[in-house]
Amino acid sequence: MGEASTQDLVPAAATPRIPVRDGAGNRLGSFPVRRIYCVGRNFAEHAREMGAAAPTSKAERGAPVFFMKPADAVVVDGVVPYPPGTGELHHEVELVVALGRDAPAGALDADAAMALVFGYAVGLDLTRRDLQAAAKAKGLPWDTGKGFDHSAPVSALLPAGEAGDVADFSLALEVNGVRRQYGELRDLVWDVPDILRDLSKLYALRAGDLVFMGTPAGVGPLHPGDHFRASLAPCGLLLQGSITDPA
Repeated sequence: MGEASTQDLVPAAATPRIPVRDGAGNRLGSFPVRRIYCVGRNFAEHAREMGAAAPTSKAERGAPVFFMKPADAVVVDGVVPYPPGTGELHHEVELVVALGRDAPAGALDADAAMALVFGYAVGLDLTRRDLQAAAKAKGLPWDTGKGFDHSAPVSALLPAGEAGDVADFSLALEVNGVRRQYGELRDLVWDVPDILRDLSKLYALRAGDLVFMGTPAGVGPLHPGDHFRASLAPCGLLLQGSITDPA
């Protein structure tokens, strides 16, 4: 008998890619996305606005909450069709961490964790809040509230060496010219090395992974026709776009 064919029998999906730019805006290449990890309740005030207890000290933190989005949820052109199945699409502005190396075996210390980081972006963790709330009320998984098409708009990536210390960064989101969210990353409950260390206990982290680090307070609705502008300062990263009518 001959060898089985290895030819693809259905079209292969394209790998999502994010542009990489330097501090002057020059395009350096692209970043192929492997997985998208997300962190829940990583700003205390956001945890409280969602009705959850928030730690008042590092000793009270417990373990971070993780969930995932499909890699092809990435949006790089800012055009977000209003998703089906919801009447409550909400914005959550976040720092996005891009990994450029595979994690070594074993526990990560802070230095080893940061050595994985390729660069940073600003992104939106878009959420079908009504679907999430209904699932939570029944004690069910809330994947449909988070992991849907076009749910991860993201800016271009800035290499970590040009960005500076993320502890000095701040996030902001405007919708139709009005500020909705603002947060300083020094207020994260779990910082970047904390999150990468805990993720590495659960998953094999690889080059191409993205980590959405959690949102500050002020989440709220988006509607068709709304324009959004997310920023990460002082490194100057911007994500601009709009919500379009349902496809």
